Amino acid sequence: MCLLPVDDYIALMTQTSTSARSTLRHHDREIIALALPAFGALVAEPLFVMVDSAVVGHLGTAQLAGLGVAAALLATAVNIFVFLAYATTAAVARRVGAGDVPGAIRQGMDGIWLALLLGAAVIAAALPTAPALVDLFGASDTASPYAVTYLRISTLGIPAMLVVLAATGVLRGLQDTRTPLYVAVGGFGANAALNAALVYGAGLGIAGSAWGTVIAQNAMAAVYLAVVIRGARRHGTSLRPDAAGIRASAHAGAPLLIRTLSLRAVMLIATAVAARLGDTDIAAHQIVLTLWNLLAFALDAIAIAGQAIIGRYLGAGDEEGARAACRRMVHWGIASGIVLGLLVVASRPLFIPLFTTDPAVRDALLPALLVTALVQPVSGVVFVLDGVLMGAGDGPYLAWAMIATLAVFAPVALLVPWLGGGLTALWCTMALMMSVRMATLWLRSRSGRWIVTGAVRG
Repeated sequence: MCLLPVDDYIALMTQTSTSARSTLRHHDREIIALALPAFGALVAEPLFVMVDSAVVGHLGTAQLAGLGVAAALLATAVNIFVFLAYATTAAVARRVGAGDVPGAIRQGMDGIWLALLLGAAVIAAALPTAPALVDLFGASDTASPYAVTYLRISTLGIPAMLVVLAATGVLRGLQDTRTPLYVAVGGFGANAALNAALVYGAGLGIAGSAWGTVIAQNAMAAVYLAVVIRGARRHGTSLRPDAAGIRASAHAGAPLLIRTLSLRAVMLIATAVAARLGDTDIAAHQIVLTLWNLLAFALDAIAIAGQAIIGRYLGAGDEEGARAACRRMVHWGIASGIVLGLLVVASRPLFIPLFTTDPAVRDALLPALLVTALVQPVSGVVFVLDGVLMGAGDGPYLAWAMIATLAVFAPVALLVPWLGGGLTALWCTMALMMSVRMATLWLRSRSGRWIVTGAVRG
């Protein structure tokens, strides 16, 4: 062993400590710079439906009920294709890390072409089946015509929304989350103005609301395409569709589609179980679920930063940088989860009255909210590691892990009505689900098998 003089040892330790703090500050700046705009964009997206609901709600109850059914169908159609953003972010970030910006944009264009193809397929399937889909969701006779009208018109905006997902992934991969924020805010403003003008000014009713949303969505897609095309021309990248590249994008996205469908199944099972518990419990469940989704936006913003940062480090061949960024983001996830949990507990006297004045619903709601608060640190770790593994292109593992989680959750949740645990027991099973997800993701992160360097994950 080589021993250093005391003064040299102290100097070395000081330099090491200073270097470590500098590295942490660098990671923190990167995470904040990417996560904050991403959070703003995520929050802006559901405001589209809120605006439509506010405008259509003044037309009548039947119109609002029809909008509710159609919006649920449209959200499902778009959300199952969210892999367009996730897979594209990881692939583009790898290319950027490897110093191949033209290749990164080319990879992004493949994702955009895939989005257009999928959007065309959805239109072809949804337009003729709109009445059957509305009936499947149990719309009343009075609401059904409005739901069909809104669904058929809004379906025309799905290709634009899928392009928005893919193009958002391109920009995130290029380490740009500000542009998606600006586009989301602009789209929200345009949607609000168009809805008011077409519904009331032009007298088009619920059809005007649908057309306003479609126009705003296509405008958002046009802005994204203009940004991507400008980057492609700057770097001499072809804009033509490439069959091999589109197939590669679809292949990368398929496992994430399975993951998303499995996660969606968890939410549907939870809602179905809550409905079996009675009107009071399903009402309380919907309130808790609304809060759960709001909290998810904050945590998902860190996950989005993780996708972009990890992909870039791995593309650059920097394994240690990827590990260090992963560790720091886990710290952020835990800290954010603790803060969010405390906010839920502290704000419950203000939060609950906003949604219900029914004493029975409040009694069912309160313990479920406390369970939600307690599980937030776990959720923070889950969201972060999910983003890390997505950024690493580790989609197949994420798919199998979510299937395993669903296999654990489903039988336990379905037993809740038989065991008489009520809504609190149901949300305890949701906490179990998040704990299983954390275990599977933590094991993968510890194994290091997700770390595959290079411009393309082999």
